[in-house]
Amino acid sequence: MAVRSSTLVAGLTAAAVATVGFLAYQASANVPPGLAASEAATPAAARKAPRDRAHPAALPGNSGTGRRVVYSLDDDRVWLVGMAGNVERTFHVTPGRVDPPPGRYAVTSRSGRVTGTDGTPVEHVVRFATVDDVVIGFSAAVKSFVPAPDATVRTGGIRQTRPDGDAMWDFATIGQRVVVIR
Repeated sequence: MAVRSSTLVAGLTAAAVATVGFLAYQASANVPPGLAASEAATPAAARKAPRDRAHPAALPGNSGTGRRVVYSLDDDRVWLVGMAGNVERTFHVTPGRVDPPPGRYAVTSRSGRVTGTDGTPVEHVVRFATVDDVVIGFSAAVKSFVPAPDATVRTGGIRQTRPDGDAMWDFATIGQRVVVIR
């Protein structure tokens, strides 16, 4: 009985996939103790990025490369970084009640003007993450005076001034990288 070449190729492919899967399982089962929890295994964005204490507004190290938005959870600061790594603008923000985990994201949607989760009219909304059904994004309150947010409402709006919101809106289009650091 003759074996068709397509049957032979399918069989060899299945055997190769099974072998690679088995070897990956063996490798993961034999990781030396402590290696998985070491700093070397931790993504760079999850670690505290080095700061220049003499220049607190300077872009932190380990915040990525290329054109991106960098958002520091610990410093409540944003940097808009150009292609060559130059800081085009940096500013303080007021975070919502829910923070995104450190990591790399992309702008997923934008809205010119909406009402925020807290009932505040906002503009230039740039969304990039969702945490437990709370949408996370940058926005600017339309009115300059905004009452203190209700502590019982889980909000993901990261508020910025209107001029900073204008700059974010121009910079962070759909797909733009957002790097969240500690």
